[in-house]
Amino acid sequence: MPVSAGTSLLIILIVAIVTFATRVIPFLLFPKGKEIPPKVLYLGKVLPPAVIGMLIVYCFKSVNFFGYPYAAPELIAAAVVVILHVWKRNNLLSIGVGTVLYMFLVQNVF
Repeated sequence: MPVSAGTSLLIILIVAIVTFATRVIPFLLFPKGKEIPPKVLYLGKVLPPAVIGMLIVYCFKSVNFFGYPYAAPELIAAAVVVILHVWKRNNLLSIGVGTVLYMFLVQNVF
């Protein structure tokens, strides 16, 4: 079922408002000079590694380690991501190169 231009624009507008709101709310809740609660500081420290861990589990959840290609493309790309990130400390570079490498391996090698 095709979506009208008005519906598409409304969806884009709503997504833009929600995205903007998620960026603004922290500044409204914690204005400059106001002390940040310890629980929020704790969450800021533990959530990023937890999210990365969940993403790793999600990416490897349906990989078959016991059948051809024995998860080789996934493991090679993941190793390259880790090595690049440890070496360069650049998220965009390591994730981008890992994604391109994985797609190359899946489509051309395995």
